Amino acid sequence: MATISRDTFVHAFEAYNDPIDFKTYLDEAFNTESIKTQLLNAYSHFYFIYLEDLLIGYFKLNVKTAQNERLHENSMELERIYIKASHQNQGLGLQVLIEIFKIAKAAAIKVLWLGVWQENKNAVRFYERHGFKKFGTHPYFIGKDKQTDWLMKYEFS
Repeated sequence: MATISRDTFVHAFEAYNDPIDFKTYLDEAFNTESIKTQLLNAYSHFYFIYLEDLLIGYFKLNVKTAQNERLHENSMELERIYIKASHQNQGLGLQVLIEIFKIAKAAAIKVLWLGVWQENKNAVRFYERHGFKKFGTHPYFIGKDKQTDWLMKYEFS
């Protein structure tokens, strides 16, 4: 789990960050103990994406106190969708998002929300195309580098 987390994060963001700040962040966020703590949190749910027997990605959903922000009594945070570089641009992101919508609906979630780096234009467009609306911002630190995540939400009727 720690390996795929690091690998997908590195592929997505390493080129856009200071190498020292980036290494600091990786060492803190994706070390074995940090991943273990997240996996043991009853309110964080990891879903692994396989193509036959090959692990190609995962997504993480947070509810209740595991959320980085509390927006609504029945809210869920989509914290991560990560797919290995070798399997990107094949429509898997949409398939995963459809599955996330199903999970949220089955749990009677009213608001599905996420934070996405404002500079990740492809991700922002993807979420906008699928009904997410920007509603705020919050800081996100890569090492000492303070970045801005846009908060986006999808409201179920």
